[in-house]
Amino acid sequence: MRPEFTVELPVSADELMRCIESTLEQDNVRCRGRSARRCAELFVDQAERRFWSPHLSIQVQESGAGSVLSCRFSPRPELWTLIMFVYFLMAFGALFGSAFGYVQWLLGHAPWGLLALPIGILVIVLLHVASLIGQRLSSDQMDLLRERLDTVLECAAGTAWAAEGEQSG
Repeated sequence: MRPEFTVELPVSADELMRCIESTLEQDNVRCRGRSARRCAELFVDQAERRFWSPHLSIQVQESGAGSVLSCRFSPRPELWTLIMFVYFLMAFGALFGSAFGYVQWLLGHAPWGLLALPIGILVIVLLHVASLIGQRLSSDQMDLLRERLDTVLECAAGTAWAAEGEQSG
């Protein structure tokens, strides 16, 4: 449900985080973000934000040859929390309704509690379809966030090339 990708760079994680922070401080960016330690998040600018607007979550890890970025597009955190709450509520309701319906059936009553199972599954499927539609509607903003990340990566690549030049010179 949340598209993700990884990027390997020949730059240390600390240097990469400095590039991310310096890029986010520029005034000409069309998205905003925040960073802490080795995590960063890029958001669409407030003026362009819609209900289904994504954000890009970035985690930087050290690797043998530099660093690895683990990036994931997600709905805004408050929307993602609501979606996950509804998922768990429907799963719990389906499970509880199935157990209740089974007990009703064992006691010889009409097992109307079993209706919770198809209703819960239907709501979960509808949420999944809605997430796919939201990804399509926000593909332009996902591209914008990816371009912003590419700008950060260009900064990091320039830093790596400058460091290599200093070492060889």
